[in-house]
Amino acid sequence: MQIHWLAVLVASVAGFLVGGLWYGPIFGKAWMKERGFTPESAKQGANLPLTFGLTFLLNLFSALALDHLFNSYDAPMDFHHSMIIVALVAIGFVIPAFGVNYLFSRMSRALFLIDAGYWLAIYLTIGAVFGVLR
Repeated sequence: MQIHWLAVLVASVAGFLVGGLWYGPIFGKAWMKERGFTPESAKQGANLPLTFGLTFLLNLFSALALDHLFNSYDAPMDFHHSMIIVALVAIGFVIPAFGVNYLFSRMSRALFLIDAGYWLAIYLTIGAVFGVLR
């Protein structure tokens, strides 16, 4: 199977940037509040280069998995179909899995909505990149 390396790499970088915006200026304060962090406590014991490096690698893995999924379709993968598939993956698999964990962990609805929205945004970003570059 062909790997669309340019699309995979651009999607990984784009997803990483969306995460920085999502948990930074967009929902950073609300997320820290729901997690019980202060700006100072969030920095304590954190190995940020390792965290960011692994986050990028996990985004890369997700992009590779989606590329493989798209390759399994016989029909050409256009922008519209790419967006539908990634939305179904996020809404049908990723977000419900988080929802179950959050329910049993007794996490707040606000935290769930922030994190679920993040995953939907990430997958839609990856799908948009694939829809343009594949």
